[in-house]
Amino acid sequence: MATSSHTPRIKPPALRPGDTVGIVAPASNISRELLQAGCDKVRQLGYKPFYFESILEQDLYFAGSVERRARELEEMFVRDEVKAIICARGGYGSNYLLEALDLKKIAAHPKIFVGYSDITSLLTYFADQARLITFHGPMVTKDFSHEGGVDLVSWQAALGGRSKWSMNFGPGSGVKPLVEGSGDGVLYGGCLSMLVASLGTSYEIRTAETILFMEDVAAKPYQIDRMLMQLKLSGKLEGIRGVIFGEMLDCVQHKDQTYTLEQIVLRIVGDLGVPVAYGLRSGHVSGGNVTLPIGVSAALTVKSDEVNINILESATQ
Repeated sequence: MATSSHTPRIKPPALRPGDTVGIVAPASNISRELLQAGCDKVRQLGYKPFYFESILEQDLYFAGSVERRARELEEMFVRDEVKAIICARGGYGSNYLLEALDLKKIAAHPKIFVGYSDITSLLTYFADQARLITFHGPMVTKDFSHEGGVDLVSWQAALGGRSKWSMNFGPGSGVKPLVEGSGDGVLYGGCLSMLVASLGTSYEIRTAETILFMEDVAAKPYQIDRMLMQLKLSGKLEGIRGVIFGEMLDCVQHKDQTYTLEQIVLRIVGDLGVPVAYGLRSGHVSGGNVTLPIGVSAALTVKSDEVNINILESATQ
């Protein structure tokens, strides 16, 4: 049974030049070199990066213990000088934090929270159960650490408090129209693997009345097929208003496959009666990571030669 996501949400304060940005590692361990490279870019953009030295701890493939990661994240939310929180990387491990975090404490100190990949578990948790606007966008050791890794237009629009803005994609943009039409709803989603992993848990995604964004990396077409079918069979594609797929980087079976991933996904979502677009660079991307505000009202229009995504309200205040 699909659950509505269209209820009022809490908007965090906007990010301004000179603000302090907290860096956290809720999932996999990180390298100091990439952390420093990413922080350098954060400084170039006019912000002050801040992190605890414990961010470099390692426990197996995690960035330290569950207790360390949960404490770090909660502390960033409650610190007055920290105006936004950006994840260092994804990897694996955010799901361990779902039962460890004090959600009331986090909801009482709403702040910009940015990440993707494994961080999807936290993005949707905060959006669904704390009613916070969250942000699917670039991370410090991944996108900020190399030139051209961040789409600054969407970053500034989403985090800076712009009331209405749009992303328009024509031929040559990499974004493809798959099913024409228009729809409006709440922008929602993240990494497909993590969305599916929520099913059957207390943290199950809420997709009704949404423009559903889904992306992944290095998953074979039949695996994408299987995950989309799981969403469909569990009722999570009922009541959605539109579908946007990401770049789907390296999601191929082999170099000589006779079919496209677009053909595969259309078998599952092509008959839903909603517009479908493919190729938006947010999350695992080849460059220019787009920031998407999760939980805001949006409209998707797909035409034969262009795709338009209109953000209908500010994501911050």
